[in-house]
Amino acid sequence: MAILVDTPRWPAHGRLWAHLVSDSDLAELHAFARANDIPARAFDLDHYDIPAEAHARLVAAGAQHVDSHALVRALIASGLRVRARDRA
Repeated sequence: MAILVDTPRWPAHGRLWAHLVSDSDLAELHAFARANDIPARAFDLDHYDIPAEAHARLVAAGAQHVDSHALVRALIASGLRVRARDRA
């Protein structure tokens, strides 16, 4: 089991954002987020949106940095991926 974070490169609200996911289960992801003061409102169905300034802190806490393609592949392989067309 691993927590993965990609490179902050997604612009929104005047800053860059990364994604934080689990490669196996949402309980693990939520526990990691709680332990690292990531607010619940940052959760978006299958990932947390993470501001660039939190990236290094999350990696130091144990998140594995991967590129965006590897993150999406791991999320799909885990069965946790929520496709864009399935979002409300």
